[in-house]
Amino acid sequence: MSRVLDTLGGLSELARLAALSGFRLRGKYWRWRLHAAFGNGTPTRRERWRAVLEYARWVHRMRRDHA
Repeated sequence: MSRVLDTLGGLSELARLAALSGFRLRGKYWRWRLHAAFGNGTPTRRERWRAVLEYARWVHRMRRDHA
């Protein structure tokens, strides 16, 4: 159950981050995130989605634990 709650919280954190970046999902910040996460390789859509969800869960846990 905790993974489900972390995922839901993570999705809300992603929405927050998208709003803070002005929904410019192809902007400098998001390009930097993609490069920092995967380097020069291009991940498959599935790999990218898994990584994004794991990052979202991590952000949610960090904000929850340090609030």
